[in-house]
Amino acid sequence: MKKVNDLTVKIFADGADKAGMLEMHAKPFIQGLTTNPTLMKKVGIKDYRAFCKDILTTIKDKPLSFEVFSDDFAEMERQAMEIASWGKNVYVKIPVTNTKQETCYALVKKLASQKVKLNVTAIMTLSQVRDVVESLSPDVPSYVSVFAGRIADTGRDPVPIMAAAVKMLKLSPASELIWASPRELLNIFQADDIGCQVITVTNDILKKLSLVGYDLDEYSLDTVKMFYNDAVAAGFKI
Repeated sequence: MKKVNDLTVKIFADGADKAGMLEMHAKPFIQGLTTNPTLMKKVGIKDYRAFCKDILTTIKDKPLSFEVFSDDFAEMERQAMEIASWGKNVYVKIPVTNTKQETCYALVKKLASQKVKLNVTAIMTLSQVRDVVESLSPDVPSYVSVFAGRIADTGRDPVPIMAAAVKMLKLSPASELIWASPRELLNIFQADDIGCQVITVTNDILKKLSLVGYDLDEYSLDTVKMFYNDAVAAGFKI
């Protein structure tokens, strides 16, 4: 099987914990970072602008995506323009629709025409991929984030969908496909196999990279030892 160094898919760290983001940024195999309002809320961030600008004082050399959080497209545009002004490495995350399921395509087209680097997010269907690609500028760098993990949560195999999306993005040469919301380390290798350019990975999955290629007999033994040691530590008796 492939080793991590053999992969062509770019690994982006996904998170909002400052210490974790800086730790991942320092790793050579992490080529970009993403975050979102939900992750920020979970770690207790109160001042969105202050947090983003603080992170950007250190992370200047790798792409970093920050998301708008309005439900109104005019306000989304205002937020997008401000976020884009924070740094040359900043990509603005725009949800594929608002909460009323009104599509973002007109806004994406307008922002792309102004050379704003975008990350269109929360995509789950190929029709959404098609319409986003048609709205993007072919010469402005952008990301198209398809939530493969959430697709898998519905019982659907995301691999054929992601493979089809790879082909669709050929119409927009400056755009890259992101395999978003992975559920397991295997997803990194699946993304690589189909030619997906980027995968966003949380720290808990990244910690499993040391297991890549690990001998399965040894892994089996490790698991048996874990069960035994935990039973002893718990003082179980029958």
